[in-house]
Amino acid sequence: MSDHRSGKVAQRRVFYIPGYDPIHPRRYRELYRKEAAAQAAVSGFAIGLKPKRAGGPYGWHVTAEIEGAEVEADVEVLVWSDIVRGSMSSSIPATYLQLVRCAWTYIASGALRRLMWLRKGPVIAALYPVGMLLLQLAVALGLGAAAGAAGGHALSLLGAPWALGLVLRLALWGAVAVALLRWFKKKDGKIFAYYLMHDYAYSANWGGANPPELEARMAEFADRIAGALTEGSDEVLVVGHSSGAHLAVSILADLIRAGRVPANGPALSFLSLGQVVPMVSFLPKAHRLRADLAYLSLRDEITWVDITAPGDGCAFALCDPVAVSGVAPEGAKWPLVFSASFTQTLSPARWKELRWRFFRLHFQYLCAFDRPKDYDYFRVTAGPLTLGARYAGRPPSKSRIVIPASKYTSQAA
Repeated sequence: MSDHRSGKVAQRRVFYIPGYDPIHPRRYRELYRKEAAAQAAVSGFAIGLKPKRAGGPYGWHVTAEIEGAEVEADVEVLVWSDIVRGSMSSSIPATYLQLVRCAWTYIASGALRRLMWLRKGPVIAALYPVGMLLLQLAVALGLGAAAGAAGGHALSLLGAPWALGLVLRLALWGAVAVALLRWFKKKDGKIFAYYLMHDYAYSANWGGANPPELEARMAEFADRIAGALTEGSDEVLVVGHSSGAHLAVSILADLIRAGRVPANGPALSFLSLGQVVPMVSFLPKAHRLRADLAYLSLRDEITWVDITAPGDGCAFALCDPVAVSGVAPEGAKWPLVFSASFTQTLSPARWKELRWRFFRLHFQYLCAFDRPKDYDYFRVTAGPLTLGARYAGRPPSKSRIVIPASKYTSQAA
């Protein structure tokens, strides 16, 4: 069993937990391959991908020479895209019902107003699918009414009975409206209104609690990570991106509570990227998540680094997820919160290119920077230092937000 106290890494296991994403995990392998090569060209290190050696459903093997040391890493994607796809298989009427329920949950609970205190960007992102779906409905109904009126008028000019004209108006109205709504849904790959509505509704429908099928999958993830902690690597690194960050919080808290983190095992590290924890932890029934946040913030068994960026309008940038949720205990030591500083780590030309591509920026943490500073995804996942050693002594960002803002602070027993 390795002694991780040196902070040096030759062998690493990486577990990547995606956000609410229905796409096959191969996209993450190809993203890693492309962006690792781009970062290597900028930073002057060598990195390559091979087929996965360890078991598990999906991943890849990384060999790298970084900072003068050779490192190998097995990266595994902890897949829950099937659960995501299942939650998205709603009809158009069901999606609009989700819209009403989701909006009511956030507004009636007071969570929406309190989230606005923190960062307006992710709240606007949350309101986007509501506004877009309502706009689509208005356009569909409006054009349907216009088509019905035109058809009814044409029929009246032919001397048809009034009742027949009314039937034609209603039939055309319904047919055009339904056709347009179906067309909008078909084009959602570019608009993302349905996708984002399902995303926010998935947590809101349960009031911040985890659905049973997700809890079962999280237990499977915990077993995978626990197994890696007994296999002799120098570091086991869990990366939680977007919604995957709050899943990782609960998974890691469960592992530590259950005594499944060996005292002399690999270093256990947690990197949360672009987190949206408050969108869940501020909801009334998020008792488990709030308890897990408070618990994990105290633990010596783990290093937890939280990285966001104000340029990412979909994340709660620089918001300490434990503190803003109102559950930071006395003596809390995690997470270390700092910024990826997109406006500084991306050249002006690259920033100009990406600035208005909001969804792409939400994935920038997993990508190459052409002016990298102290955050580099590939040095973290394939470099020769543990997460704790890499950021030892690194101060948190001065502009981080630690003011408790959640109305609900109850925790699971």
